Amino acid sequence: MLRDSIRHNPLFYQKKINSHTMEELSTNEYLRGIVLNLPTGPGIYQYLNKEGTIIYVGKAKNLKRRVYSYFSKDHQSAKTRILVSKIADIRYIVVNTEEDALLLENNLIKKYKPRYNVLLKDDKSYPSICVSNEYFPRVFKTHKVIRNGSTYFGPYSHIPTLQALLELIKHLYTLRTCHLALTPENIKQGKFSVCLDYHIKKCKGPCIGLQTHDEYMQNIAEIKEILKGNTQIISNALLEKMMKLAEELKFEEAQKVKEKYDLIENFRAKSEVVSSVLHNIDVFSIETDDKSAFINYLHITNGCINQAFTFEYKIRLNETKEELLQLGIIEMRERYKSQSKEIIVPFELDMEMNGVTFTIPQRGDKKHLLELSTLNVKQYKVDRLKQAEKLNPEQRSVRLMKEIQEQLHMEKMPIHIECFDNSNIQGSDAVAACVVFKKARPCKKEYRKYNIKTVVGPDDYASMQEVVRRRYTRILNEQGELPDLILTDGGKGQMEVVREVIEDELKLNIPIAGLAKDNRHRTSEVLFGFPPVTIGIKQGTPLFHLLENIQDEVHRFAITFHRDKRSKSQIASALDTIKGIGEKRKAALLKTFKSVARIRKASIEEIAEVIGESAAKSVKEALG
Repeated sequence: MLRDSIRHNPLFYQKKINSHTMEELSTNEYLRGIVLNLPTGPGIYQYLNKEGTIIYVGKAKNLKRRVYSYFSKDHQSAKTRILVSKIADIRYIVVNTEEDALLLENNLIKKYKPRYNVLLKDDKSYPSICVSNEYFPRVFKTHKVIRNGSTYFGPYSHIPTLQALLELIKHLYTLRTCHLALTPENIKQGKFSVCLDYHIKKCKGPCIGLQTHDEYMQNIAEIKEILKGNTQIISNALLEKMMKLAEELKFEEAQKVKEKYDLIENFRAKSEVVSSVLHNIDVFSIETDDKSAFINYLHITNGCINQAFTFEYKIRLNETKEELLQLGIIEMRERYKSQSKEIIVPFELDMEMNGVTFTIPQRGDKKHLLELSTLNVKQYKVDRLKQAEKLNPEQRSVRLMKEIQEQLHMEKMPIHIECFDNSNIQGSDAVAACVVFKKARPCKKEYRKYNIKTVVGPDDYASMQEVVRRRYTRILNEQGELPDLILTDGGKGQMEVVREVIEDELKLNIPIAGLAKDNRHRTSEVLFGFPPVTIGIKQGTPLFHLLENIQDEVHRFAITFHRDKRSKSQIASALDTIKGIGEKRKAALLKTFKSVARIRKASIEEIAEVIGESAAKSVKEALG
């Protein structure tokens, strides 16, 4: 069956007349032979291009079935189709278990960095804590990992955690901070002298033999346990030592031990997140977008978070969340040398690891840990997005427009959005406004103001129809640019009257949405479709803020226009009825006094200086 399918598969025999060279046919025949003879056990496969470069590495429970799937169907993903078209050779490695395949795949991806595999983004910027490989080791923060026998803990993506650990170690132990070569020979020969740290009791002087190597290394062993997260072991040992010293009536020494015990207990109280019964557990969560996958890893020791790290994969093909999380689990467990027998995950994985249990918690402390991991990965995703948008502001606009397109199920991205609003007081001085947003930003040069001409009285629906009809009739006549989306400052009624003009009268196909407000006059919901339905856009999100800003902007623009018009009409009614005050005198008065109120307060003499004594008397009599 497999042989027949491959024999008739278009990858191997594409029957386009005069379109294939002998070289292409021989390559297809060569690949067919490899696929037909692949083993059915677990392993990894490598795809190579015609230059012999590895372009993809994958794992499989069943090598034959997995590789065959690439050539036996048409792939929806364009990237996958391109990958398949570039395959010139296939190599494979058989392993004993699926877990071995996962480990080998991870190592080969990091080694060869194939073009079509997900790419782990570089994390060199995150620091680690180093316990140096020296006769008297030092403990310090570093960004470099040097393979010289030193022990590294981290990297720490949350810098305050690293700083808190170093501060705890500094107060618990008196370690050397110098870079001297403290070998037994150098110390014996008396090459060194104590420094200031010794005199202020921050170092016990191992450089001149005042602190034994055994005592120093006992401190280092305890520090390593703390960095591994085993703080309870150290705490218990300090408590036992303190009680013993107290029994021996060595109260001063007991007090010093108690101070250390209090320090570590205070640190434990701040770092413990669940019951200390939960020990040696890994927790993973994942979030994705179009281009990246973000994975958070927590390692729990005695109820405390010992390791916390979030990292990003750049997606190359259409990998599923399950596939990406599997890669992340292998990467993190290898990096942190985790031997945890339980892994908490958000969903079921088709993945087996020897002696490891996968848990999907529904309640309790384990559920709390998963929620904490999810909170971390979501925050990391938001932070990365903000960083990217600072570097490329256009990216934020595109994302918001895509979100509108997806939420409203539009055929195209709404690059050009227009929004309308009316303003009047009991029908007087009725006006309307239109604001234009392009690429999610206001385009103020294209804002338009409208005096309502055909509507008598306070009729918002008729006013809206007049303005929409005037705007788009003119755009059609002038062959201008029509919007991709129309927003109305109102609910279902406003949407319907706009639809009647756009679709029924002008025969245009422009999506229409309504922005409804609550009783506090705040944007509360988005309506779309006919009949209109509420679109569930969460308040407080960037998308909701954009729509809210558009509504606020059109309201501001309409209100400002209405106030200006009302102010002018009030000025006109106050001065235009005064005998002997024409346009020139009115303009001169307003230029000098700025408003009718100030003219009213001015003396006859002050007014006379502008328009003459006779006219000034008329103004004072008229204005009182």
